[in-house]
Amino acid sequence: MDARLNLFGNPIAGKLLRHINSAGKVVTDSGLPAATQELVKIRASQINGCGFCLDMHTKDAAKAGETSLRLNLVAAWREATVFTDAERAALELTEQGTRIADGTGITDEAWANAAEHFDEDQLAALVGLIAVINTYNRLNVITRQPAGDYEPGMFG
Repeated sequence: MDARLNLFGNPIAGKLLRHINSAGKVVTDSGLPAATQELVKIRASQINGCGFCLDMHTKDAAKAGETSLRLNLVAAWREATVFTDAERAALELTEQGTRIADGTGITDEAWANAAEHFDEDQLAALVGLIAVINTYNRLNVITRQPAGDYEPGMFG
């Protein structure tokens, strides 16, 4: 599969990606746990069918020490016993935030559950992360970025 547009070679796309990367760095450097960040990126990417991001974030998570059991169960997190209550709250908010076009929005219950596990700064980072990964997913899906060649750390 060939990409429709070279996001890494086009100057406009490159400038756009630098700004999105800057927003992502704010989240990375926040107090939101790194494992939770990767789980959120993986779940949104599963929902959006973004192979490029799934390739990247599953490999990054594994390199950071995430277990294959947990990585394999992200799509079935409700039935899996391997996630903490805080991770479950983040995954629920991720699903609702990613499926916002379905018309249900974010329920008060999902927000309250997330607020039980994360402080205000972490919630701000979580909301930002959901927005950023959905942006990356859309860029990659629209331009059909191929998956499979990512090597952890290749983007810095």
